[in-house]
Amino acid sequence: MIKRRALRIKQHPTIPLYVFALAAHEVSQVADVARISRDAAGKLLGYQRPEKKQHVNQILEYLDGNDVLFPNGLILALPETVRFRASPGPVTGYDSMAVSGTIEIPLPDSPDDPRPAWIVDGQQRSAALAKTTNKGLPIIVAGFVAEDLATQRDQFLRVNTVSPLPTNLVSELLPEVPTPLPTKVSARKLPSALVDVLNQDRDSPFRKLIKRASTPQEQRSSAVVTDNSLITAIEESLNSSSGALFLFRNLSAGTTDTTAIRKILISYWTAVKETFPDAWGLPPTKSRLMHGVGIRAMGRLMDRVMTHVDPGADDMVGLIRRELSSIAGRCRWTQGRWEELNIAWNELQNTPRHISILSNFIVREYVRSRSNPS
Repeated sequence: MIKRRALRIKQHPTIPLYVFALAAHEVSQVADVARISRDAAGKLLGYQRPEKKQHVNQILEYLDGNDVLFPNGLILALPETVRFRASPGPVTGYDSMAVSGTIEIPLPDSPDDPRPAWIVDGQQRSAALAKTTNKGLPIIVAGFVAEDLATQRDQFLRVNTVSPLPTNLVSELLPEVPTPLPTKVSARKLPSALVDVLNQDRDSPFRKLIKRASTPQEQRSSAVVTDNSLITAIEESLNSSSGALFLFRNLSAGTTDTTAIRKILISYWTAVKETFPDAWGLPPTKSRLMHGVGIRAMGRLMDRVMTHVDPGADDMVGLIRRELSSIAGRCRWTQGRWEELNIAWNELQNTPRHISILSNFIVREYVRSRSNPS
């Protein structure tokens, strides 16, 4: 057990917050890192991104030097087994905001047992602290008691809003955070959850093709679609009044028919796969259909196509495929040039300009073909 003088600060009505110090070598005894990953059933585990060795080495080089000043504290999620004993004496007025005392943190019985706390912020610093020769260096720690992952993920996202996290990491964590988040961030919560469905549903043409923050290293070569492009495409359709998915949101009741949305997404993209079989599932360097620019452009086409398809139809895939057939011969996903755009297939990039150019062309060709079937 580690005992330290500490301050108990009351910010939250039910979650205690403590501020104390640990020696550098004690951090690895007390806390571990919850790496983001998924279990065999696809359930999201953890929340931390992979360790950045160069960053860790830079911190370590400083820690091993002379005259170290290291005010960069750590934020830990502590177990409910911690104990705080307040110092005797009355506390009144503003002094009651921070009560002094002693915190007791239990340690595992052996090095192989789980450590009691999790690092919410400061994983690169903690990795450097575990390696430094300056083992007795006092480190500032702020710890809140929360064993549930939902609270930890919520705090992890909030702590990292100043120094932005990778967009794909934030997006994947959002569906797992139940508490209200800033509007701009929470707008991607449902689209990210739908991308999870597309990546795991056995009926989905995207099954195991979407690269997320939790995708294991050994599967990354076959996960050819970047999740952010697909999330943005879905977000556009959900939020635009002309979007195919917008119709399934009840704004007055604050509800969304996710069953219908799932059916549309799986049916539409299955039809895309069947329309362009030679371009589907390839790395974006070999197929611009799987590239961000292709995903975004075909996502915008979905909004037009679905106005002519009954979402309750039994053969929705076949109906969508018939609609897509009118533009199939005009697309150059894997070779050649987009003649009307005067650009080679592999020169298209995931930039606002190219997304706009390609989207406008594909939608224009689709509308023209419906107006003039011959």
